[in-house]
Amino acid sequence: MSRAFVSDGAPDARDDEAPELKIPIPPGSRNYLTPEGAAALAEELGKLETELRPSLSADIERANKAGADEDSLSSLRRALAKADRRIEYLSRMAALAETIEAPENGYERVSFGARVRVRDEEGRERSYRIVGVDEADPERGLIGWSSPIARALMGKRAGEQALAKLPERELRLTLLGVE
Repeated sequence: MSRAFVSDGAPDARDDEAPELKIPIPPGSRNYLTPEGAAALAEELGKLETELRPSLSADIERANKAGADEDSLSSLRRALAKADRRIEYLSRMAALAETIEAPENGYERVSFGARVRVRDEEGRERSYRIVGVDEADPERGLIGWSSPIARALMGKRAGEQALAKLPERELRLTLLGVE
């Protein structure tokens, strides 16, 4: 009888495989963060390293000692691997981090951390804050500094126009205000 598709009880090699870790900032760039973003990164990394990872490791040890079935152990190992990947990602992002404080006298031109008001060519007005790539949440008006809209607006003053090159089209914006 062939044993090609029978488990030998060893951990599945696929449990340890993961795609290459992608860092979402341009090569050679820093990971610019607002003070709030820097605090959130540090808090999440700390919780993963001091709470979640030790808890998962202990769960795996207990399950091993209790003779848990391979499916349960595999599930726990995958959860630990996921936590380890997140720790690796956050550690790499923290190593590249540079916190940018808002200027004391406000913004004359669009730069990292600025809040901007724009109008598109159809007359719709929107407000954005330019933040770190991991802080971005377009639904809440937070756009990453490396996004096409943020890149198009950088360095502009109120009243100037910008052309954002989106994947599906070009978007002409008029900058109404910077704060």
